[in-house]
Amino acid sequence: MNDSTPLSPAGDRHFDGLADKFAGSLYGGPRGELRLAMLDELLPKMLELDGQPALDVGGGLGQLSAWFARRGHSVTLLEPAADMLDQARQALGSWPVTFLQAPLQALPERAPGTWPLIACHAVLEWLSDPQAAFATLVDGLAPGGQLSLMVFNRDALRFSNVVKGNLQKALDDRLEGTGRRQRLTPISPLCHDQIVAWSQEYGLSIRAVAGIRIFHDYLRQPPASEDDWQRLVVLELRYCQAEPHWRLGRYLLYTLVKEGEQPSGGCSL
Repeated sequence: MNDSTPLSPAGDRHFDGLADKFAGSLYGGPRGELRLAMLDELLPKMLELDGQPALDVGGGLGQLSAWFARRGHSVTLLEPAADMLDQARQALGSWPVTFLQAPLQALPERAPGTWPLIACHAVLEWLSDPQAAFATLVDGLAPGGQLSLMVFNRDALRFSNVVKGNLQKALDDRLEGTGRRQRLTPISPLCHDQIVAWSQEYGLSIRAVAGIRIFHDYLRQPPASEDDWQRLVVLELRYCQAEPHWRLGRYLLYTLVKEGEQPSGGCSL
Protein backbone atom coordinates (compact mmCIF):
# COMPACT_ATOMS: atom_id res chain seq x y z
CA MET A 1 0.00 0.00 0.00
CA ASN A 2 1.24 3.47 -0.84
CA ASP A 3 1.77 5.36 2.42
CA SER A 4 0.75 8.65 0.77
CA THR A 5 -2.72 7.34 -0.07
CA PRO A 6 -3.80 5.32 2.98
CA LEU A 7 -7.31 6.77 3.12
CA SER A 8 -10.06 7.06 0.56
CA PRO A 9 -11.17 10.50 -0.69
CA ALA A 10 -13.90 10.37 1.97
CA GLY A 11 -11.30 9.79 4.67
CA ASP A 12 -12.16 6.12 5.17
CA ARG A 13 -9.51 3.46 5.67
CA HIS A 14 -9.29 1.23 2.59
CA PHE A 15 -7.85 -2.27 2.35
CA ASP A 16 -6.90 -2.75 -1.27
CA GLY A 17 -3.94 -5.11 -1.41
CA LEU A 18 -4.31 -6.32 2.18
CA ALA A 19 -6.26 -9.54 1.64
CA ASP A 20 -3.27 -11.74 2.48
CA LYS A 21 -2.52 -9.76 5.64
CA PHE A 22 -6.13 -10.10 6.77
CA ALA A 23 -6.13 -13.81 5.99
CA GLY A 24 -2.94 -14.37 7.97
CA SER A 25 -2.97 -11.83 10.79
CA LEU A 26 -6.66 -11.58 11.60
CA TYR A 27 -8.20 -14.87 10.56
CA GLY A 28 -5.31 -17.31 10.28
CA GLY A 29 -4.22 -17.01 13.93
CA PRO A 30 -5.74 -17.56 17.37
CA ARG A 31 -7.49 -14.17 17.40
CA GLY A 32 -9.45 -14.95 14.28
CA GLU A 33 -10.10 -18.55 15.33
CA LEU A 34 -11.54 -17.39 18.64
CA ARG A 35 -13.63 -14.65 17.03
CA LEU A 36 -15.19 -17.10 14.57
CA ALA A 37 -15.76 -19.70 17.30
CA MET A 38 -17.59 -17.16 19.43
CA LEU A 39 -19.74 -15.99 16.52
CA ASP A 40 -20.63 -19.59 15.78
CA GLU A 41 -22.02 -19.93 19.31
CA LEU A 42 -23.52 -16.46 19.71
CA LEU A 43 -25.24 -15.66 16.42
CA PRO A 44 -27.88 -18.43 16.67
CA LYS A 45 -28.71 -17.20 20.17
CA MET A 46 -28.70 -13.49 19.38
CA LEU A 47 -30.52 -13.57 16.03
CA GLU A 48 -33.85 -14.95 14.90
CA LEU A 49 -32.84 -16.97 11.85
CA ASP A 50 -35.38 -18.50 9.46
CA GLY A 51 -33.43 -18.60 6.20
CA GLN A 52 -34.23 -15.01 5.28
CA PRO A 53 -32.05 -13.19 2.71
CA ALA A 54 -28.97 -11.65 4.31
CA LEU A 55 -26.81 -8.70 3.32
CA ASP A 56 -23.19 -8.91 4.50
CA VAL A 57 -21.81 -5.35 4.39
CA GLY A 58 -18.02 -5.08 4.22
CA GLY A 59 -17.91 -8.87 4.10
CA GLY A 60 -14.17 -9.06 3.42
CA LEU A 61 -12.95 -12.60 2.78
CA GLY A 62 -16.44 -14.03 3.16
CA GLN A 63 -16.28 -15.90 6.48
CA LEU A 64 -19.58 -14.46 7.72
CA SER A 65 -21.27 -14.88 4.35
CA ALA A 66 -20.24 -18.54 4.40
CA TRP A 67 -21.70 -18.92 7.89
CA PHE A 68 -25.09 -17.65 6.72
CA ALA A 69 -25.00 -19.54 3.41
CA ARG A 70 -24.32 -22.85 5.19
CA ARG A 71 -27.50 -22.26 7.19
CA GLY A 72 -29.73 -21.80 4.17
CA HIS A 73 -29.64 -18.04 3.65
CA SER A 74 -29.19 -16.45 0.25
CA VAL A 75 -26.43 -13.91 0.84
CA THR A 76 -25.33 -10.72 -0.86
CA LEU A 77 -21.74 -9.83 0.02
CA LEU A 78 -20.85 -6.15 -0.37
CA GLU A 79 -17.10 -5.45 -0.25
CA PRO A 80 -15.04 -2.55 -1.71
CA ALA A 81 -11.59 -4.23 -1.83
CA ALA A 82 -11.16 -6.12 -5.10
CA ASP A 83 -8.59 -8.63 -3.85
CA MET A 84 -10.70 -9.54 -0.82
CA LEU A 85 -13.75 -9.99 -3.02
CA ASP A 86 -11.73 -12.23 -5.38
CA GLN A 87 -10.69 -14.46 -2.48
CA ALA A 88 -14.28 -14.56 -1.22
CA ARG A 89 -15.48 -15.65 -4.68
CA GLN A 90 -12.92 -18.44 -4.77
CA ALA A 91 -13.88 -19.66 -1.30
CA LEU A 92 -17.66 -19.37 -1.71
CA GLY A 93 -18.17 -20.15 -5.38
CA SER A 94 -20.43 -23.11 -4.67
CA TRP A 95 -22.67 -21.30 -2.18
CA PRO A 96 -25.73 -19.09 -2.90
CA VAL A 97 -23.80 -15.83 -2.56
CA THR A 98 -23.99 -12.74 -4.77
CA PHE A 99 -20.82 -10.62 -4.84
CA LEU A 100 -20.88 -6.84 -5.21
CA GLN A 101 -17.78 -4.62 -5.20
CA ALA A 102 -18.90 -1.45 -3.45
CA PRO A 103 -18.41 0.41 -0.16
CA LEU A 104 -21.06 0.66 2.53
CA GLN A 105 -21.99 4.15 1.38
CA ALA A 106 -23.13 2.71 -1.97
CA LEU A 107 -25.61 0.35 -0.36
CA PRO A 108 -28.72 2.33 -1.48
CA GLU A 109 -27.61 2.13 -5.13
CA ARG A 110 -25.92 -1.28 -5.29
CA ALA A 111 -28.10 -3.28 -2.88
CA PRO A 112 -31.37 -1.34 -2.67
CA GLY A 113 -34.54 -2.45 -1.01
CA THR A 114 -35.32 -3.29 2.58
CA TRP A 115 -33.47 -6.25 4.04
CA PRO A 116 -34.79 -8.47 6.83
CA LEU A 117 -31.23 -9.23 7.95
CA ILE A 118 -28.10 -7.10 7.59
CA ALA A 119 -24.71 -8.04 9.02
CA CYS A 120 -22.01 -5.40 9.36
CA HIS A 121 -19.04 -6.72 11.32
CA ALA A 122 -15.84 -4.75 11.96
CA VAL A 123 -16.59 -2.06 9.38
CA LEU A 124 -17.80 1.15 11.05
CA GLU A 125 -14.52 1.65 12.93
CA TRP A 126 -12.66 2.05 9.63
CA LEU A 127 -14.87 4.90 8.40
CA SER A 128 -14.38 8.61 8.95
CA ASP A 129 -18.10 9.10 9.67
CA PRO A 130 -19.37 5.91 11.34
CA GLN A 131 -22.63 7.53 12.43
CA ALA A 132 -23.58 8.36 8.84
CA ALA A 133 -22.75 4.77 7.90
CA PHE A 134 -24.94 3.53 10.74
CA ALA A 135 -27.82 5.63 9.39
CA THR A 136 -27.30 4.10 5.92
CA LEU A 137 -27.57 0.61 7.40
CA VAL A 138 -30.78 1.55 9.19
CA ASP A 139 -32.29 2.93 5.97
CA GLY A 140 -31.63 -0.41 4.26
CA LEU A 141 -33.25 -2.43 7.03
CA ALA A 142 -36.86 -3.61 6.78
CA PRO A 143 -39.31 -2.74 9.58
CA GLY A 144 -38.78 -5.41 12.20
CA GLY A 145 -35.52 -6.37 10.51
CA GLN A 146 -32.35 -7.31 12.37
CA LEU A 147 -28.94 -5.68 12.18
CA SER A 148 -26.06 -7.82 13.39
CA LEU A 149 -23.46 -5.17 14.18
CA MET A 150 -19.94 -5.72 15.47
CA VAL A 151 -17.65 -2.78 16.26
CA PHE A 152 -14.14 -2.32 17.61
CA ASN A 153 -14.44 -1.32 21.25
CA ARG A 154 -12.77 1.98 22.16
CA ASP A 155 -12.85 1.20 25.89
CA ALA A 156 -11.02 -2.07 25.32
CA LEU A 157 -8.44 -0.25 23.21
CA ARG A 158 -7.83 2.16 26.08
CA PHE A 159 -7.44 -0.71 28.53
CA SER A 160 -5.04 -2.48 26.18
CA ASN A 161 -2.88 0.61 25.89
CA VAL A 162 -2.65 0.88 29.67
CA VAL A 163 -1.68 -2.79 29.95
CA LYS A 164 1.08 -2.18 27.39
CA GLY A 165 2.37 0.81 29.37
CA ASN A 166 1.14 3.52 26.99
CA LEU A 167 -0.09 5.61 29.91
CA GLN A 168 0.17 9.06 28.38
CA LYS A 169 -1.53 7.91 25.22
CA ALA A 170 -4.41 6.59 27.30
CA LEU A 171 -4.57 9.79 29.37
CA ASP A 172 -4.65 11.90 26.21
CA ASP A 173 -7.29 9.58 24.68
CA ARG A 174 -5.13 9.27 21.55
CA LEU A 175 -6.49 5.87 20.64
CA GLU A 176 -7.35 6.15 16.94
CA GLY A 177 -5.13 4.68 14.26
CA THR A 178 -3.86 6.84 11.41
CA GLY A 179 -4.80 4.43 8.63
CA ARG A 180 -1.22 4.39 7.36
CA ARG A 181 0.88 1.53 6.07
CA GLN A 182 -0.40 -1.91 7.05
CA ARG A 183 -1.22 -1.13 10.65
CA LEU A 184 -4.65 -2.29 11.67
CA THR A 185 -5.65 0.02 14.52
CA PRO A 186 -9.09 1.42 13.54
CA ILE A 187 -9.40 5.12 12.77
CA SER A 188 -12.81 5.37 14.51
CA PRO A 189 -13.03 2.94 17.44
CA LEU A 190 -16.47 3.10 19.03
CA CYS A 191 -17.91 2.81 22.53
CA HIS A 192 -21.13 1.24 23.78
CA ASP A 193 -22.69 4.61 24.65
CA GLN A 194 -22.43 5.68 21.00
CA ILE A 195 -24.28 2.59 19.80
CA VAL A 196 -26.97 3.13 22.43
CA ALA A 197 -27.40 6.79 21.42
CA TRP A 198 -27.47 6.08 17.68
CA SER A 199 -29.94 3.23 18.14
CA GLN A 200 -32.29 5.52 20.01
CA GLU A 201 -31.90 8.27 17.42
CA TYR A 202 -32.59 6.02 14.42
CA GLY A 203 -35.37 3.88 15.85
CA LEU A 204 -33.59 0.65 16.73
CA SER A 205 -33.87 -1.43 19.87
CA ILE A 206 -30.94 -3.39 21.30
CA ARG A 207 -32.05 -7.00 21.60
CA ALA A 208 -28.69 -8.44 22.69
CA VAL A 209 -25.06 -7.51 23.17
CA ALA A 210 -21.90 -9.52 23.78
CA GLY A 211 -18.17 -8.93 24.07
CA ILE A 212 -15.88 -10.76 21.66
CA ARG A 213 -12.41 -11.66 23.01
CA ILE A 214 -12.84 -10.33 26.54
CA PHE A 215 -9.87 -12.25 27.99
CA HIS A 216 -7.69 -13.42 25.11
CA ASP A 217 -6.05 -10.12 24.23
CA TYR A 218 -4.87 -9.52 27.79
CA LEU A 219 -3.11 -12.86 28.31
CA ARG A 220 0.57 -12.54 29.22
CA GLN A 221 1.23 -15.79 27.38
CA PRO A 222 -0.88 -17.65 24.82
CA PRO A 223 -2.48 -20.95 25.85
CA ALA A 224 0.26 -23.56 26.16
CA SER A 225 -1.84 -26.56 25.17
CA GLU A 226 -5.03 -27.54 23.40
CA ASP A 227 -6.64 -28.11 26.80
CA ASP A 228 -5.77 -24.56 27.86
CA TRP A 229 -7.15 -23.24 24.57
CA GLN A 230 -10.44 -25.02 25.18
CA ARG A 231 -10.56 -23.64 28.73
CA LEU A 232 -10.09 -20.14 27.32
CA VAL A 233 -12.94 -20.64 24.84
CA VAL A 234 -15.21 -21.83 27.66
CA LEU A 235 -14.30 -18.77 29.75
CA GLU A 236 -14.91 -16.40 26.84
CA LEU A 237 -18.33 -17.89 26.17
CA ARG A 238 -19.28 -18.02 29.84
CA TYR A 239 -18.63 -14.34 30.50
CA CYS A 240 -19.11 -12.67 27.09
CA GLN A 241 -22.62 -11.51 28.02
CA ALA A 242 -22.07 -11.12 31.77
CA GLU A 243 -21.55 -7.85 33.60
CA PRO A 244 -19.02 -6.31 33.75
CA HIS A 245 -16.89 -8.51 31.51
CA TRP A 246 -18.58 -8.02 28.14
CA ARG A 247 -17.78 -4.31 28.23
CA LEU A 248 -14.06 -5.00 27.72
CA GLY A 249 -14.42 -7.29 24.73
CA ARG A 250 -12.08 -6.24 21.93
CA TYR A 251 -15.22 -6.17 19.79
CA LEU A 252 -18.81 -5.53 20.81
CA LEU A 253 -21.46 -7.60 19.03
CA TYR A 254 -25.05 -6.34 18.86
CA THR A 255 -28.40 -7.48 17.60
CA LEU A 256 -30.37 -4.34 16.77
CA VAL A 257 -34.00 -4.47 15.63
CA LYS A 258 -35.76 -1.80 13.61
CA GLU A 259 -39.09 -0.63 14.97
CA GLY A 260 -42.16 -1.89 13.14
CA GLU A 261 -43.34 -5.27 11.89
CA GLN A 262 -41.46 -7.26 9.28
CA PRO A 263 -43.44 -7.30 6.03
CA SER A 264 -44.03 -10.69 4.38
CA GLY A 265 -41.84 -11.68 1.46
CA GLY A 266 -38.42 -10.85 2.90
CA CYS A 267 -36.15 -8.48 1.04
CA SER A 268 -37.78 -6.38 -1.66
CA LEU A 269 -35.35 -5.51 -4.42
